[in-house]
Amino acid sequence: MKPRQAFFDCLHRSPPALFEAALWIAAEHDRDVNVPVLLKEFKELQQRVSHDLPMLPVSELGQPLLRRLNDLGFAQDDFTPLRPRAALLDKVLARKRGQPLALGLIALELARGLEIPMVGVNFPGHFLLKVPGADHLLDPCGGRRLYPNDCRELLQRQYGANMSLKAEHLVNAEPMQMLQRLSRNLRQLHLANDDYIAALIDAERVLELGNASAADYLARASLYQRLDCPNAERFDLEHALMLSDDPIQRIRLTERLGHLPPNSVVH
Repeated sequence: MKPRQAFFDCLHRSPPALFEAALWIAAEHDRDVNVPVLLKEFKELQQRVSHDLPMLPVSELGQPLLRRLNDLGFAQDDFTPLRPRAALLDKVLARKRGQPLALGLIALELARGLEIPMVGVNFPGHFLLKVPGADHLLDPCGGRRLYPNDCRELLQRQYGANMSLKAEHLVNAEPMQMLQRLSRNLRQLHLANDDYIAALIDAERVLELGNASAADYLARASLYQRLDCPNAERFDLEHALMLSDDPIQRIRLTERLGHLPPNSVVH
């Protein structure tokens, strides 16, 4: 079975196999990634984490789990410029360094295996975690508690003082949303590191997951432009134009379409 097919098979399970699906994303970029072996090794990590957790109700073990991961060396990757390895789960497990989302996926899988209630939160710019019913969020990079004021500061630190905290920033993330965010992260990281083919693989996955935005089609169109594929670029620009609600962006997309060569058909 090809990695992309295995990825979607994970999503179609009930409940979806989120962590395994993320490993299949890594396998799509590296044929040497052995997902069954990684899953087996992860069980060993789960045992190490479980061994040192305090004797508390499971509803109170979210933060101790994250702190235990931190004690084992897992931390946010602060390498500059950031490399795709910060979002490829096999590399994150090996290096113990990753983006907040990658660390969050590891924590969520550990929590699932240990029956600790925990969900993901698609907070802008920094993926967060939450124990259902708690009055705070948790930073997957160490387990710091984040109350509303902390979330507001985190948001404004990344997007500026004019960015307001909204209820939609704090809602639970579904597995598909987390995997789409992971794919977008990888698309950007591969692009930033001039690996256009790898970025295209991620861009295609973003679209296959559904509910794609104009920005998603525009991102793939830009990759096709770099790869000199004008027909494919036109296809994505037209879809971006249909989805865009921004009048200025629509004008620019129309102009860009006008500069492309006529659509050619190969017989």
